[in-house]
Amino acid sequence: MKRFNKILRYLVPYWAKAALNVLFNFLSVVFSLFSLTMVIPFLGILFGTQPTVDELYPFSLGFMREEGLSLFAMLKNNFYFYISQLIQNRSEIYALIFVSGLVIIMSLLKTGFKYLAMYNLATIRNGVVKDMRDSLYAKSVGLPLSYYSNERKGDIISRMTNDVHIVEWSIISSLEMLFSDPITIIVYLAGLIIISPHLTLFVLILLPISALIIGRLGKTLKTTALKGQKKMGLILSIMDETLGGLRVIKAFNSEERVKKRFFSVNNFYTRIMIKMYRRQYLATPLSEFLGTAVVVFIMWYGGSLVLGAQTTLSPENFIGYLVIFSQIINPAKSFSTAWYNVQKGMASAERIEEVLNAKIQIVEKPDARPVETFNNCIEYRKVGFKYESKWVLKDIDLKIEKGKTVALVGQSGAGKSTLVDLLPRFYDAVEGEILLDGVPVKDCRIKDLRNLMGIVNQEAILFNDTFANNIAFGSDGATQEEIEQAAKVANAHEFIMNSKNGYYTNIGDRGGKLSGGQRQRISIARAVLKNPPILILDEATSSLDTESERLVQDAITNLMRNRTSIVIAHRLSTVVNADLICVMHEGRIVEKGTHAQLMKENGIYSRLHSIQMFS
Repeated sequence: MKRFNKILRYLVPYWAKAALNVLFNFLSVVFSLFSLTMVIPFLGILFGTQPTVDELYPFSLGFMREEGLSLFAMLKNNFYFYISQLIQNRSEIYALIFVSGLVIIMSLLKTGFKYLAMYNLATIRNGVVKDMRDSLYAKSVGLPLSYYSNERKGDIISRMTNDVHIVEWSIISSLEMLFSDPITIIVYLAGLIIISPHLTLFVLILLPISALIIGRLGKTLKTTALKGQKKMGLILSIMDETLGGLRVIKAFNSEERVKKRFFSVNNFYTRIMIKMYRRQYLATPLSEFLGTAVVVFIMWYGGSLVLGAQTTLSPENFIGYLVIFSQIINPAKSFSTAWYNVQKGMASAERIEEVLNAKIQIVEKPDARPVETFNNCIEYRKVGFKYESKWVLKDIDLKIEKGKTVALVGQSGAGKSTLVDLLPRFYDAVEGEILLDGVPVKDCRIKDLRNLMGIVNQEAILFNDTFANNIAFGSDGATQEEIEQAAKVANAHEFIMNSKNGYYTNIGDRGGKLSGGQRQRISIARAVLKNPPILILDEATSSLDTESERLVQDAITNLMRNRTSIVIAHRLSTVVNADLICVMHEGRIVEKGTHAQLMKENGIYSRLHSIQMFS
């Protein structure tokens, strides 16, 4: 139940609503009990066994102390006094009408307070789920990129959607069980004790036995549900991969292969859920059977008290007792059903907690230094980095002067992208340090550090929004004029204006309505608008056709002027004018120099250049 308690911590902001919910539930149950106890005087009048009371007790604490009366005894006496007066002064029919009217009034108050309780519960329930989603999303955004390298994206989405939904319906729905059912059971039990302590003691012996039987059945639900949720995460991962790679799937005639994989996982998930629901559905018939068995035992034992030589229970009181006890059965069944739901929901809560408790490895120091400008240089000193046990970078020494352009070239997997990812602290170096104007980047405020950089990736990352909002992403307060100017620099203005709604045209999911070259130019326009002192271009022109590449390369050249630029390139023709070219091989910088210097060395760079020229 520790994880259940962690979920309940989200209730803290709603304590006032929770208190009102408890109060209104209590009042609802009290008036419900009063309306049910009206059956006793009703039957007494009907059967002619109604006791005649001739004395009206004064509402006085002193009188109650002198006579040794409880508040309940005084209220009961005075109620029967008024009933007796009605029968004597009017008729028994009039007394029945009076009692029936009281039942209607009590029922109205009961249902009114019940609605007010549920009215407040609606705020609690939806507020808790909203806060849980907010926490999960905020944590997901804050987690380092390395976390998502080890997790399936579909599984993360499953936790944020499917698991939260299950928690809502299984645990959050059970909040009513915590706030309503216990109050109902306690108040009704108090009424039963007042009517017959002996019979209630018998009931209190039977109920725990029933609860124990139901509880044992629910223990296996959590394990089964956890398996089911893991498989649902895998299903969403497969769907995400399928939709993202549909072009490749069709190109390689692999439709049957991916369908077979999906059907296999889906069938396994279905078998798990069938097993779980069969056990869950056993809760209702089992609780009904046990409830019926308890009622039969009560009828037997209560009947013996009524018919016994020394009777301690009148017939109308016994019938009233059964009526009140029948009202305990539903909340008791609801309590047991909620227990099963909690067990199922705990599996989802466990998966949510795994994300919420995931360690954020990129942590800003409490005394991190603000960074407003970039003045001198960037320096890598003996930097090393590894994914788990595999070294990706080793002994990197590199100094990048302000205003210079440094190009990183080499075969795929050489570590070029990882090297630049260390600068904005997408990852942290395992060995050595990276300095910005002589200050370790780990000592800088992360937000300030990243504000100094503009990044254009090989794959343009766009959002399902308008051209304008995609270009202005990360540049709060940008004007329309500034957005258009950035688009012109990136040679994107013309095709934007040719679209249906210009800058306010929606570009679709991930920019799906655009060509590859158009997507890349929007990404470049975003970096242009940010106007940072440091540019990171990760093969920024690789997605462009020849004509677009020429236009954008000219724009990038103008953009890079008087800025510090780190360029990753496969096409060596795009970096021949770089101030420094670093050739990377197996995580190390093996050659450094200008284009002319490296060509003279006749090393890896010269060989790669010759291959590309020949191609």
